[in-house]
Amino acid sequence: MSALRPGLEPPPELHAHAMADLKFIRRAMERAGSFTAVPGWGTVAMGVTALVAAPIAARQSTSAGWLATWLTEAGVALVIAALTMYRKARGAGLSLFSGPARRFVLSFAPPLGAGAALTPVLFAGGRAGVLPGAWLLLYGTGVVTGGAFSVRIVPVMGLAFMGLGAVALFLPLGWQDGIMALGFGLLHVVFGVLIARRHGG
Repeated sequence: MSALRPGLEPPPELHAHAMADLKFIRRAMERAGSFTAVPGWGTVAMGVTALVAAPIAARQSTSAGWLATWLTEAGVALVIAALTMYRKARGAGLSLFSGPARRFVLSFAPPLGAGAALTPVLFAGGRAGVLPGAWLLLYGTGVVTGGAFSVRIVPVMGLAFMGLGAVALFLPLGWQDGIMALGFGLLHVVFGVLIARRHGG
């Protein structure tokens, strides 16, 4: 019986080939279940526009002008995100209507909707000072929940936004635009570069 045992062991090259096949299958399953069209360079562009908006907002003489500046920046960022996400998905042969994409959007959108609903209420109530913290927290929450259906670095980015938003709630009013530049500007740039390098532009 012992003489037959060596013959029962698979050849080394067959074992290596099988392991390579298993790795390929695992990666294919991960891609099928994850939304991988988060745009790295698009995220960088969103950060750059926020860095441009911060000094403009800081120079506004009224709260309404300040709010209008940041809402305009949010609209620009949304357009950038949509266009670059579509371009990356198309280049990778992915559908923005696939199961992972739908789950990403359905998880990402509600916190943003909550932020949109809270903005006029807080502003009209004279609480514009808490808006940066609320925006960062809710945006970060959306990135975390949506990122559960994406690559690992996306929810990590969301946690960074949430942490910064929590800090922003306790900062003096004069720090508003600085914390917005740090969050929507610098964090987007840093994580966008990481996403682009690790997962494509």
